Amino acid sequence: MTLTHVVLMKFTDRADAREAAELLGGLPARVPQIRTLHLALDELATPVSYDLCLTTTHDSETELTGYQAHPAHREVAAWLAPRLAARAVVDYRG
Repeated sequence: MTLTHVVLMKFTDRADAREAAELLGGLPARVPQIRTLHLALDELATPVSYDLCLTTTHDSETELTGYQAHPAHREVAAWLAPRLAARAVVDYRG
């Protein structure tokens, strides 16, 4: 059963969401543990909106852990961390 990893990101500067999407979008070519990756930028910018939604799928928890530890992911995460105002994560099987 596939493991789906969902991350919602709210940026201190909303304009950073587009660059984040570009950086994250390059990960599947570099990280073999990613089965699929989907990105969506928020369109409405309501008071409760997050700016970017990342969804990845993985064949197992081990593959998700491998993705998170991969140097390419760590590099993007290091860029993201100081720019994020908030982040929420949900991992589910289905």
